[in-house]
Amino acid sequence: MWDPKETIESVGLGKRERKRSTRVSDVIQRELSLFFLQKVRDQKLSDVTISRVEVTDDLKNARIFYTLANGEKGRKKVSAALTKATGFVRSHLAKILNLRYTPALKFIYDEKAEKVKEMEKLLDEIASERSGNEDNS
Repeated sequence: MWDPKETIESVGLGKRERKRSTRVSDVIQRELSLFFLQKVRDQKLSDVTISRVEVTDDLKNARIFYTLANGEKGRKKVSAALTKATGFVRSHLAKILNLRYTPALKFIYDEKAEKVKEMEKLLDEIASERSGNEDNS
């Protein structure tokens, strides 16, 4: 039986390809997550979690957003340690990525994660108040 979707996808019209910078940012995020878990010996960097990576379209610069497992506690020390380790991290990525140019790395603390936690806390409070009001009626 003839399926029009199969025909369209086989020609390449069905799915849009993701941009190369998006694919590279996904690989960088995955690789750095493993890197901080397995290969970094600095205790200051043991709580670092890579939340997202944004790479420019020309693949020259990468902004790496990170969060800390214990919140903002020790944020300045971690930021200084990441700045100090940037060259080491970049050389590790150069071996893995196999690109002509390895992106320049900039580590940025991800404040969106903190805002999301605050919003979830507020929504939980609202839900508990509503359930308390329904129990009283």
